[in-house]
Amino acid sequence: MRLSGLVLRHFRNLGSQDLEFPPEGVALIGDNAQGKSNFLEAIYYLETFRSFRGARDEQLVGFGQEVFRVAGIASSSSPDHRRVAEVTAAFERKDGRKKVSVDGTEPERLGEALGRLAAVVFSPTDVDLVSGGPKERRRFLDMVLSLNEPGYLSALQEYKKILSRRNASLKEGYSGSVVMAWNQGLISSGSKVMWARKNWIEGGTQTFGDYYVRVSENARARMTYRPSVPSVGANSVDEIGEAIRGALADSSDRERRMGTTLVGPHRDEVRLHLERADDDLDLRDYGSGGQRRTAALALRLVEAWTIRKRRNETPLILLDDVFAELDQGRSERVLELMEEEEPGQVVLTAPKEADVKIKKDKLALWRISAGRITT
Repeated sequence: MRLSGLVLRHFRNLGSQDLEFPPEGVALIGDNAQGKSNFLEAIYYLETFRSFRGARDEQLVGFGQEVFRVAGIASSSSPDHRRVAEVTAAFERKDGRKKVSVDGTEPERLGEALGRLAAVVFSPTDVDLVSGGPKERRRFLDMVLSLNEPGYLSALQEYKKILSRRNASLKEGYSGSVVMAWNQGLISSGSKVMWARKNWIEGGTQTFGDYYVRVSENARARMTYRPSVPSVGANSVDEIGEAIRGALADSSDRERRMGTTLVGPHRDEVRLHLERADDDLDLRDYGSGGQRRTAALALRLVEAWTIRKRRNETPLILLDDVFAELDQGRSERVLELMEEEEPGQVVLTAPKEADVKIKKDKLALWRISAGRITT
């Protein structure tokens, strides 16, 4: 996708600005704490309608303001279905209401408007995907699959709704028959979620390993799916459903004692391993800082690969000063890899012009100071 225009109204410290983007992209130059990351956050908000930095919507409203609004015009890069879409998102602090529209029309469900920019954001905080707990990696999985796998988001939302009600029944100490009344819905939605996760991880682990070795040059890594349900090497949604059913039966006594559901997608894990001849090492526990950052980059590159494969789109690449955290060798290899991948439009941030490395002769240089962008 290519972003041709962006309207900003009181998003963080960015004030009121209307910007036009050149086809190759932009390098935004500025000192720290001037709003560079806020700028990328505003763009990516139009992809997912949430902050990639984990901020709540009310925290995104400019100081002293009541409403923020962001609007972008994006055009498809696919030769099969060229199209132009205007995506708008606004949030009002007073009533906590979020309003989203595509081409002037509000969708019935927010999920229908997701993924219009086909954007991938690379950030120094991505290392948390490797260093953090299972919840971080599940969140990453859910976002990638919600944007790229039809039906995943609705299955995930249904699963979370039923899980909440089942957990409430367990916590309140209701009888086994009341708790079991939620089982079929949990199994039906949970099996779809786990099937999609299993297929994506198994289908992408080779690509993840290839990206990792290209950047590291001296090691190889892989990702594996570690579901909470035993024997989920199943070959269909139905087989996974039967595995969940059996696991729920086996854990019913423990669930009543602990007051919570112990098996299902909410307990899944994605493991990232550094491959060795004698044994694999978990990157979270044993990886160096450089190895963890390399694995995080590889995950984002697989996300971009997924967009190209599933949506037939060239992703919009957003780079938030990511090379500052890499040594020179890794930086050079990442740059070579990204250039080979034909990244399409790139929007990046950097503290100075010398830090602009990818597409450095092609990107327009913009500057930012106290949230104000000059083109």
